[in-house]
Amino acid sequence: MRPKTRTAIGMHTMSDMRRFSGRGVYEIRVKGNLDLRWSDWFDGFSIAPVGDDETLLTGSVADQAALHGLLHKIRDLGLPLLTVQRLEEKGGG
Repeated sequence: MRPKTRTAIGMHTMSDMRRFSGRGVYEIRVKGNLDLRWSDWFDGFSIAPVGDDETLLTGSVADQAALHGLLHKIRDLGLPLLTVQRLEEKGGG
């Protein structure tokens, strides 16, 4: 039986946690409008305006450290973070 680690959202096995430690594709929604020219600063994430003064950033990060770096950039701009969602890899991965 694998040891379990308690997290804020429940119980996960270590293999569950490793699933999120590598490369992943994320959608990040923020409050505010970002110009498309910010894409390079956000590590090549695509930037799409969405209704009612929101922006959707979508792209790939190498690992959790890179994701946190991206979230720090959002914080440094003073943009309120609305959602962060990891997208399923094509092929169910």
